[in-house]
Amino acid sequence: MQYRRFGKTNLRLSVFSLGTMRYLAKSENAWQTIQQAIAQGINHIETARGYGKSEEFLGRAIALGLQVPRSQLYITTKISPTSDADTMRRCINESLERLKLDYLDCLAIHGLNTWEHFNWLLSGSYMQAVQEAVADGRVRHVGFSTHGSLEVILAAINTDLFDFVNLHYYYFFQRNAAAIQRAYEKDMGVFIISPADKGGRLYTPPQKLQDLCAPFSPLELNYRFLLSDPRITTLSIGPANPNELVEPLKVSDRDGELTTEEITVFNRLENHQLTALATDKCSQCYACLPCPENINIPEVLRLRNLAVAYDMSDFGKYRYQMFENAGHWFPGMKANRCTECGDCLPRCPENLAIPALLQDAHQKLNGSSGRRLWG
Repeated sequence: MQYRRFGKTNLRLSVFSLGTMRYLAKSENAWQTIQQAIAQGINHIETARGYGKSEEFLGRAIALGLQVPRSQLYITTKISPTSDADTMRRCINESLERLKLDYLDCLAIHGLNTWEHFNWLLSGSYMQAVQEAVADGRVRHVGFSTHGSLEVILAAINTDLFDFVNLHYYYFFQRNAAAIQRAYEKDMGVFIISPADKGGRLYTPPQKLQDLCAPFSPLELNYRFLLSDPRITTLSIGPANPNELVEPLKVSDRDGELTTEEITVFNRLENHQLTALATDKCSQCYACLPCPENINIPEVLRLRNLAVAYDMSDFGKYRYQMFENAGHWFPGMKANRCTECGDCLPRCPENLAIPALLQDAHQKLNGSSGRRLWG
C-alpha cells in the first residue's frame, strides 16, 4: 500500500480509502470488512450520517478495538449542508456519539451540489457550527463532497474554506479536470468518489471493453489512470463484503507514471471511440447548456458515447435511470423531454444533431426508475 499527503491536512492517507455505503446490511459484515481493509494497509475510513447504520457499525468496530492505534487511523464522516447552525451542531454531536469518537479527523460537507448550498456556505450558517467544532478540537479538518456542476465545485474550492474535496473524476468522466487542478493549486487533498461504480461499473465490464483493455482489466486501467496522477490523494473502495477488497488492492502499490503498454491501451480506447461514434461523438464541451427543458444534454450524450463505443449499456441505463429520481444528486430531465426547440443547435461547435441523438439515447438507455442506494 502506498500513502500520499492529503493536501494541507498533512495527513498521510493510503491511496485507497474504505467507503462504507455498501456494507450496510449487517454489523458482522461491517466488522469483517473494516478489519480486512486495515490488515491490507488502508488507514482512512469514510462514512456519512446519511449511510443508514454505517456510522453506528463503524463506532462498534472502533469500540471493540482495531488492529492499529486511533492515532494511525483516520476517520471522515459527511454531513449534509443545512440552512442553520443549530442543526449542524446537533448533527456533528450525533455523529461523534454514533462513532464513539472524541474527534473527527475530517468532516466533509456532504453534497455541496447546488448554488443554494453554496449560498448557505457563504452566509456562514452551518459553517459557524463547523468552525466551532474545529476550534474546540472535535473536528480537525474540513472539506466537502460534491456531485455538483464544475462551476459550483470551483466556486467552493475558491472560498478557501476547505482543506479537501471529494469529487467524481475518472477515465470515462474527465469533466472535473479543472477542479482537480484548482484543488491542487490550493493544496487541498483530493478524494475520488467511487471509481469502480460511478466510473463505469467496471467490476462487471462488457466483453467489448474487456477486449479493448487487454491485457489489463478496465477496472485496473481506471485505477492506474487515477493513481498515476500525483494531484490525487486517495480513491474510494466501497465493498459490500471483505472479498470485494481483493481486486482493487492488487494495484495499491502501483502509483507511478503510466507505462508504455498502458498508454498504448488508452490510445486504443480513444481511437476506437472516434471510429465507432464518427460524427456523432459528443466531446463534452457543455456549450449546449442551458437547455430550456433542463435536460443535462452532455451527460446524456456521454452515456450514449459509452454505450455505442464500448457496449457500456448497463452502466448507461444505471445512470440514466437516475434522471428525475435523484434530486440534486443527479439533476436533469430525461432525454424524451426534448421538444426539438433547436436552442442548443447553433451553440454546438461539432454541429451535432442533438435532438435526434437525445431521442436515440433515450431509446437505448431508458428503463425502470432508479434511486440512490441510501436515498
